[in-house]
Amino acid sequence: MSADFLAHKHTTQRRTKAKSGCLTCRIRKIKCDEIKPFCRKCTSTGRTCDGYDSLFKAYKRNGDSHSSLQPILRASDKITAQDIASLNRCFSVKTVFDIKLECDMEAKAVLEASLTDRSIQYAVSALKALRQDFERSSDAVVVTPQPSPIYKYGLEQYCLALEALTSSQSCPSSQGLTSTLLCCQIFICIEQVQQNYATMAQHIMQGLNIMHQFRARPYLNADRILIPAHGAPLPHLDVFLIKMFSAPCKFADASVKHNGDEGATPVCPISSSHGLGGHHPHRNIAPDMRGGLTRIATMTLEFLNKVSQVRSVSDALQLVSEKVSLRRSLDSWLNDLDGVQPRGTSPSTELISVSFLRLFHQTLLIIVLGALESSSNVGLCLEVEHASLQHIASDLGRRLRTYRMCHTP
Repeated sequence: MSADFLAHKHTTQRRTKAKSGCLTCRIRKIKCDEIKPFCRKCTSTGRTCDGYDSLFKAYKRNGDSHSSLQPILRASDKITAQDIASLNRCFSVKTVFDIKLECDMEAKAVLEASLTDRSIQYAVSALKALRQDFERSSDAVVVTPQPSPIYKYGLEQYCLALEALTSSQSCPSSQGLTSTLLCCQIFICIEQVQQNYATMAQHIMQGLNIMHQFRARPYLNADRILIPAHGAPLPHLDVFLIKMFSAPCKFADASVKHNGDEGATPVCPISSSHGLGGHHPHRNIAPDMRGGLTRIATMTLEFLNKVSQVRSVSDALQLVSEKVSLRRSLDSWLNDLDGVQPRGTSPSTELISVSFLRLFHQTLLIIVLGALESSSNVGLCLEVEHASLQHIASDLGRRLRTYRMCHTP
C-alpha cells in the first residue's frame, strides 16, 4: 500500500470526524463543544456561530405541488371554542369513540401559533386531512387499495410542514423553539393517526430531547448547580404526551379463535369498523393495570409542575426524592404487569392493549428520568430507555399492520 494512499486515507478519516457540532466548527473541521444555541468555541473567539443542523429530516415531495394551503385561521379571526374542540379531537384516535381528551390548552396554543407560523399551519392542515381520511376508511364497507385524494393532500401538507420547519432550524430562537415543539406535538399525532408507531416514537424522543437541550424547565447539573429554565416559556411536550396517553381507552381486547386453536392470538380492535359490539367475549388483561398507570401519570404531572416552579437548589433537592419515588412506582407497576403478561413470551401472544400500556409506561419512564436532573449518567440511561421505546413502538406497529391485513376484506 503506497504512502500517498495512506496519507490520503488518514486525511479523509481525520476530516470525517467533524460530523456533529455547529455549522461553523464543522466547516473549520474542529471539535465543537455543542453548547446551544451558539457554541462557546465560536463566540469566545469573536466568531459568529452559524448554529446547528435541523433536528428534523428534510422530506422531498414527488413532483410539483398543485395544492395551495388553506389557512387554518386568518390573523383577523378569533379562535372559537369550536375551533379548539375540533383540533383537540384530532389529537388522538381515541376520540373516535367519543372519548374526551383534556388538551384544550394545547389546542388553543397551536391555533394561536398557526396564525403567523407557516410550518404549524401546514402541520395542522395535514393532521386534519389525515384524521378525516382515517374516519372515512374506518367507516368504509369496502376498503379501496388506492389512497384517497384527502390522504394524498394530508401527506403533502405534512411534507410541506417538515420542509418549512427544517428551513428555519439553523439558528434556534425562542419563537423557533416554540414552533419546533408545537410541530413535534402535531407530528406525533399525525403518525398516530397513520398508526406509524415507530416514527411516532422518534418524534417523541426528538421532542423530549429538544426540551432537555434548551431547558424547558430548570434542572440540577452534575455538580448540583441549578440551571435556570429557558428565558421564554417553551411548550411542555411531556405534559401533552401524558394527557394523550392517559385518556380512557374504550375498547377491550377480543379473544379470537381460529379453527378451534386454543393458542390463537388475542387482538384488539383498532377502528370502529372492527366489531366492537361483536359476539367475541371481552376480558381484562389484569386487575386495573391501566388505572394504576394512569394514577402514576397524574402524580407525574404534579411533579413536573413542581419542577417548573423550582427557584433554588434546596427546592430542587426536595424534589429528588419525589422523582425516585415515581421511578420506583413505575418499576413496581411493570413488575406487576410482567407477572400477568411476561415479556419473555412471544410478542404475538401479548394483547395489543398490553403493548399500548408498555408504550405508555416507557414514555412516562423517559419523561421522569429526564426531569429535574442532567448529567452524563442520566444521558446514558436515557439512551437505553430510548432504544427500548423504539423497540416497543416498532413491535406494536408491526402487529397492527398484521392485524389490518388479516381483517381487510
